[in-house]
Amino acid sequence: MIVQSHYVDLATPTGTMRTYVHRPLGDAPRPAVLFYSEIFQQTGPIERAARLLAGQGYAVLVPEVFHELNPIGTVLAYDNAGRDKGNADKAAKTVEHYDSDNRAMIDWLGQQPWYSGALGAMGFCIGGHLAFRAALQPEVRGTACFYATDLHSQVIPNGPGQHSMERLADIQGELLMIWGKQDPHIPAAGRAKVYQALAAAELNFTWHEFNGQHAFMRDEGERYDPQLALLGYQLAFDLFSRTLR
Repeated sequence: MIVQSHYVDLATPTGTMRTYVHRPLGDAPRPAVLFYSEIFQQTGPIERAARLLAGQGYAVLVPEVFHELNPIGTVLAYDNAGRDKGNADKAAKTVEHYDSDNRAMIDWLGQQPWYSGALGAMGFCIGGHLAFRAALQPEVRGTACFYATDLHSQVIPNGPGQHSMERLADIQGELLMIWGKQDPHIPAAGRAKVYQALAAAELNFTWHEFNGQHAFMRDEGERYDPQLALLGYQLAFDLFSRTLR
């Protein structure tokens, strides 16, 4: 399947948000997936992952998650300076503003003739958290969260009752939660806290813990695990084929 790529600049309450669109050629109706990057925005590994997903027959939207805090088109490097800037941006943006970002993308999709109306979400690292946050939207039927950071903590600013784990009652679709046991950002106690909350809320979810480090899906750098990445993609493809088709 041949994939075409372009971008749109969407208006949000907090400013213009560049959103990269990767989808199969043609205008046949397709399900869509909101795809959330790491703190570095759409790097090469994120673009390749989005295009891989698009090649399975989905329209994939990759927003610049910190659009309020950077010039349009910003991509941070996988180095100390990029990490520090990305973490500072994460600490500066309130979680509620991701909700308005999601609405802007969903509303735009609703105007596209090639959108089938079936919607999913997926993301890595903070993007795993943001995909989880997107699952609060009633249109989202299936969500794949890879090593979602800060679900167990209060790092991302939020108002009273607005932490993502306080909004579990709003999740209507199925969740796929994937973790690395050797991930220092989400220790065993943090993962257990999230699992217990999802189970207590009686959400529809599956849970997978692999012997992998943080960012084991990223096809760049020493933490990349190709075998686990392939398995992770297969689990996500299975979720979307069941919930979005």
